[in-house]
Amino acid sequence: MEAETIVAISTPVGEGAISIVRMSGPEAINIASNIFKGKDLKKVASHTIHYGNIIDPQDEEVADEVMVTVLKAPKTYTCEDIIEINCHGGIVAVNRILEIVLNQGVRLAEPGEFTKRAFLNGRIDLSQAEAVMDLIRAKTDKAMSVALHQLDGRLSNLIRKLRQELIETVAHVEVNIDYPEYDDVEEMTQGMMQKRTKKVHAEIESLLQVAKQGKILREGINTGIIGRPNVGKSSLMNVLVQENKAIVTDIPGTTRDIIEEYVNVRGVPLRLVDTAGIRETEDIVERMGVERSRQVLSESDLLLFVLNNNEALTTDDLQLFAAVKGLEYIVIINKTDLPTKLDMEKVEALAEGQPIISLSIIEERGVEELEKAIATIFYAGHIDSNESAFVSNVRHIHLLRQAKEALEDAMNSLEFGMPLDIVQIDVTRTWEFLGEIIGDTASDSLIDQLFSQFCLGK
Repeated sequence: MEAETIVAISTPVGEGAISIVRMSGPEAINIASNIFKGKDLKKVASHTIHYGNIIDPQDEEVADEVMVTVLKAPKTYTCEDIIEINCHGGIVAVNRILEIVLNQGVRLAEPGEFTKRAFLNGRIDLSQAEAVMDLIRAKTDKAMSVALHQLDGRLSNLIRKLRQELIETVAHVEVNIDYPEYDDVEEMTQGMMQKRTKKVHAEIESLLQVAKQGKILREGINTGIIGRPNVGKSSLMNVLVQENKAIVTDIPGTTRDIIEEYVNVRGVPLRLVDTAGIRETEDIVERMGVERSRQVLSESDLLLFVLNNNEALTTDDLQLFAAVKGLEYIVIINKTDLPTKLDMEKVEALAEGQPIISLSIIEERGVEELEKAIATIFYAGHIDSNESAFVSNVRHIHLLRQAKEALEDAMNSLEFGMPLDIVQIDVTRTWEFLGEIIGDTASDSLIDQLFSQFCLGK
C-alpha cells in the first residue's frame, strides 16, 4: 500500500525569522504545486529552492510570501518526495499554511514520523534514528559530537561486524551438524568457538567501559547544591549558570523551593539543583523546602556540599556530612575572602578523601578548580568523544549487557565441555540482542514507542 503524504511544522512555535512546514510522501510535490504561485514545482529540478506565494485555493488569497524547497526521492531524508515551505516566522503565518496543506487531504504527521520513515525505508537504522533525537537534545559540544558519530554509523558498523562474526559461527556449527559428509568444510572445534566468542565478548566489554561517560554526555548529571542556609549555595549556582537565577540575600532561609538549571561545565552537562538550606526550622514553608532538599540529596549523581569558611562547623554541618557518606560529592569552602573560622583538619577528616575546593564567589576565585574537579570525577579529567564507537543510550547499554551475559553463558558452557549445538543457542541470543540495537530484530511495538518520543516535525 502506498504511503500517505504527511505534514508537520518543523520549527519551534513562536516568533522568529522563518518557520518551516515540511511535507513528505508521494503527493507532496503535486499538493505543493496546487497551493504555490511561482514556478511549476512539478517541472523544477530536485534539491532546488523557489520564491513565490502560498495561495489558499478556497478564496485565492495570498497566505504568505515563501521559499519552497523541492527534494525528490530517493535522495531525501525520508527517501520520499519532500517539500519544505519556508514562511515568515510566527504562529499565525505557519499555522495558516499548515491548515491550507491539511485541507488538501494531507495527514498531520505523528511525532518522529519523518525519521521513522527514514528508518523503515532503509536510509538509517534504529541506533542512527535515536542519534537524531540525541543531536537535537544535546546540551554540550561533546554530547553533540557523540550523537554525530552515532548518526554517521560508527556504532551501527561495529554492531553489524559483531553480529556477522556470531552468525558465521552459528552457521559453521549447523553445517557441521547437518552435513557431516562435507569434508571440505572445516570442523568447528571447542577451541575455535572459544576464540570467536572471546573476541566478540572483548568488543562488547570495551563498549560498556565507556558507556557511563556516554550516558552522562547524553542525559547530564543530576547535581544538587546542599548546605546550611546562607553559606552561598544560590551564589554558587548563579556563578555556574552565569545568570542571576537564584535570589541572593543575607537572610537565612531565602531559598524556599527547588531551582533547576542546565549548565555546561567543561563539556559535562549538569542538571543543577539549588536547594533550600538544610537545617531544623519551625517555619512550615521552609520546612517543606528542607524536605524537598533531602529528597534531592538522595536522587543526585553529584553533590556540591557548601561550607562557610567564616563560621565554625555546626551540628547541621555534621549531620550533612553523615547524610552524604558513601555518595559522590565535592566539599566547597566558600567565602575564603573572609577570616577563616572553619577547622580545616576536621573538614578533611570528615570528607574522607573527597575533593575539597576553596572558593570566593565575590572575588571569583576557585571556580576553575571546581570545574576541573567535576570533570575529573566523571571523565578522569578527559573524555574522547571521537571514539570509533561510543554508547550513550540507556536502551543500547541494557541490550549490550544482556548480550554480554548471553555470551558469558556460552563461554561457561564451553568451559564445561557442553556440545556446540547447545552452546550456539546462547550465541544466537547474543546475536538477537545486538540486532535490537540497530533494529534488525526489534519488535514493531518497540519501534513505535521509540519514535513516539521524538518531537513533532522530525
